[in-house]
Amino acid sequence: MATGYYELLGVSRDVSDSDLKKAYRKQAVKYHPDKNPGDEAAEAKFKEISEAYDVLKDGDKRAAYDRYGHAAFKQGGMGNPGGGMGGGMGGHDPFDIFREAFGGGGGGGGGGIFDEFFGGGGGQSTGGAAHGSDLRYDLEISLEEAAKGTEKEIKYRRPVTCKKCTGSGAEPGSKKVTCGTCRGSGQVTSNRGFISYRQVCPNCQGTGQTIENPCSDCRGEGRVMDSSSVKVRIPAGVSTGSKLRSAGKGEAGQMGGQSGDLYIMIHVKEHELFERHDSDLFCEVPIKFTLAALGGSISVPTLFGKGSLKIPAGTQTGTTFRLKGQGIPALRGGRKGDLLIRVQVEVPTKLTSEQTAKLEDYAEACGDPANPVGESFAEKAKKFFR
Repeated sequence: MATGYYELLGVSRDVSDSDLKKAYRKQAVKYHPDKNPGDEAAEAKFKEISEAYDVLKDGDKRAAYDRYGHAAFKQGGMGNPGGGMGGGMGGHDPFDIFREAFGGGGGGGGGGIFDEFFGGGGGQSTGGAAHGSDLRYDLEISLEEAAKGTEKEIKYRRPVTCKKCTGSGAEPGSKKVTCGTCRGSGQVTSNRGFISYRQVCPNCQGTGQTIENPCSDCRGEGRVMDSSSVKVRIPAGVSTGSKLRSAGKGEAGQMGGQSGDLYIMIHVKEHELFERHDSDLFCEVPIKFTLAALGGSISVPTLFGKGSLKIPAGTQTGTTFRLKGQGIPALRGGRKGDLLIRVQVEVPTKLTSEQTAKLEDYAEACGDPANPVGESFAEKAKKFFR
């Protein structure tokens, strides 16, 4: 890599750890393969900035780079940040989609939205195998789907095991050789003054071996980006924040390691009529003032079809009625909540001359002109009119 690591990330040599992470985050968002599908130049750039960040975030690697430059990580030098895979990215996984850059986020239900990781890469075990990372997918569903349950097909992109090398990272016919940095011990020693430090070899990640000829398809990574899909059953009763797990549908593990899981985060869209409170639903229904005065029955909407509501004569605005079992079923147990309907009495804003005359007759019969406010209020307000 001809371009310096600091220049790649657009930072100065005395950059702080927090500013370094911010700079990497900005570049990662810009060049990430999911945002640039099919753009090999963007993917190559993403790998370069990932390699740069992998070196500069590590105090020992950064010190070696500041002193020796790229020569510090060549075969036989201080250790290759690419993990000894002939220029691969073994030290910092380029498919670690913002694992270090982000702690969470949101997103719509479109394809390939990975805003957060649950548990990271899991560490590399003896022999180079590493557990694949878990992935997160944000899925938006309607309130009707949350109440009745549904099935969704999710499409996304993820690292999968390379078919050519079957995940080994080696070109078919190639083999592993003794690491030239640690000479097979899996550890390297560095001296700082009178003190010696022993650490895991950055070239072979402690395995003591490197790949003789990296796979041309995955560049020694053992994984390639590919499109995936999975059908997910959404149970009735889910709410925003509910989390579903699809085992083994996360990132493929490195060097034959176990795949991670896919976590589906549920987001329930707001409804134009109903407001949800746990398992209960609330709905406001406007009614005519004649119905409120005389009483009667009306049809009301529910998530499960049309319902009927009896309005007693003399119903006041703000009165709340309960329809049993017309709410959301509980996620565990299945018991449904209720639908609470609050009525709002509508006052007409335009009247015909005939309607006006009849209302005036009604008001006269009720004595409204002489007593325009309710009796209970008038009694309480007497003292203010003395």
